[in-house]
Amino acid sequence: MKFSLAFSPCPNDTFIFDALVNQKIDTQGISFEVFLEDVQTLNEWAIQGKMDFSKISYGVWSKVQYQYHLLNSGGALGKGVGPLLITKPSTINSPKNYTQEAIDQMTIAIPGENTTAHLLFSLAYPNATKKVFKVFHEIENAVLNGEVDAGVIIHENRFTYESRGLEKIIDLGAYWEETQQLPIPLGGIIAKKTIDPTIIQQVDALINESIKYAFANYPTVAPYVIEHAQEMSEDVMRQHINLYVNNFSLNLGSEGHAAVEKLTRI
Repeated sequence: MKFSLAFSPCPNDTFIFDALVNQKIDTQGISFEVFLEDVQTLNEWAIQGKMDFSKISYGVWSKVQYQYHLLNSGGALGKGVGPLLITKPSTINSPKNYTQEAIDQMTIAIPGENTTAHLLFSLAYPNATKKVFKVFHEIENAVLNGEVDAGVIIHENRFTYESRGLEKIIDLGAYWEETQQLPIPLGGIIAKKTIDPTIIQQVDALINESIKYAFANYPTVAPYVIEHAQEMSEDVMRQHINLYVNNFSLNLGSEGHAAVEKLTRI
């Protein structure tokens, strides 16, 4: 049996799926046609019902749950893992002086309209309407060259923005944790409801096994992860994996499901 499977080229996703898609574990006769795309593209594909199995932002879950099941394994949740709102230092203002009203007037780069990052930003700044939607790895440059006043960064940019002379205004993940008292639900793995439920359960278990295989061979970074990482050092790859792959990736559990449900209701 062969199914389509889509996830991002970011180290956390390639770390999770390496053993599964490259058959380093017994896949029990299941194989995948793999598509690697940025998270906004994955969200758009999910809305279109394009993939059998896919990574999505939890920000789009409410729009696709009628045609997809949410798996327990393979997702990204946690504490201290949320997106950051960053800006270029100014001689006039510093991030600590940016009020809610000041940010409402700023032009903000967002990593995709249907992303969890956009939803978390909107929760913190509901009146900010000057938004520019970009692929996540374009946002730092947009801030640096003055195209936008500030940007919401995700993934490995959390580890690189300071080295490029940018400053944090607010940790949007911390804002969620403080106001909701729940882990931050960033992204999850979904499966089409038209697929046999037994197969869905089987794939869910295989993803869990793939993660365990990856951790058993860690901290060595697999060639598959290195191949798809976007010009980052292995140290940054490990920081990325350490931050985004955790117990919630193995199993959402009751706390993880509660966080997803809360985000979906907002």
